[in-house]
Amino acid sequence: MKRSLVVKVTAGLDAPERCSQAFTVAAVAVAGGVEVSLWLTGESAWFALPGRAAEFTLPEAAPLTDLLEAVLAGGRVTVCTQCAARREITGDDVIPGVRIAGAQVFVQEAMADDAQALVY
Repeated sequence: MKRSLVVKVTAGLDAPERCSQAFTVAAVAVAGGVEVSLWLTGESAWFALPGRAAEFTLPEAAPLTDLLEAVLAGGRVTVCTQCAARREITGDDVIPGVRIAGAQVFVQEAMADDAQALVY
């Protein structure tokens, strides 16, 4: 049975190491053939906008743009509905392939029989 991984990242530029860890875990899982759903919540919601991931730097860490591209290529990226609304981010604003969805969808993904969920 193929397992899936749901990664919820709540940090952005305010906690760069935690943010980078979440993106790194998601990208490595995708590279390993795991079905991945990366949720951008709180300050990480900004990374759903074009060019924002390029503003992120952390010494000794992979570029966030590369990690995000890897997850988009082989997994799913979602911005929390409320987090997007608080930041006035709409579906027209986000990088192609990113969706906006709410807690009900997160719970469905996290509670799937084959799912493992991580929160950063």
